[in-house]
Amino acid sequence: MPGKQRPPPVRFIAGAVCPRCGVMDRIVVSGDGATRRCVDCGFGDERPVEVPAPVATRVSRPAARRVETPADVVRLVDVADGAAEPDGSDE
Repeated sequence: MPGKQRPPPVRFIAGAVCPRCGVMDRIVVSGDGATRRCVDCGFGDERPVEVPAPVATRVSRPAARRVETPADVVRLVDVADGAAEPDGSDE
């Protein structure tokens, strides 16, 4: 059939919810991933071209990695020897 062209392949996205109608598992993505659409309500949009900037977190900020936390001294007390509790109370 030389006159018939096949439609571009699409993939259903499992668990995707339509932003317009809220129905789950009805979103299809084009073969190249450039567009998505809902087969129930007809909603469609294109993939954004620009990538959003990463959110600055405690781990990703360079200045946060340079901060040194001072070490505290830890004192171990063996209460099995019959010694008093560190706060001075005997039970």
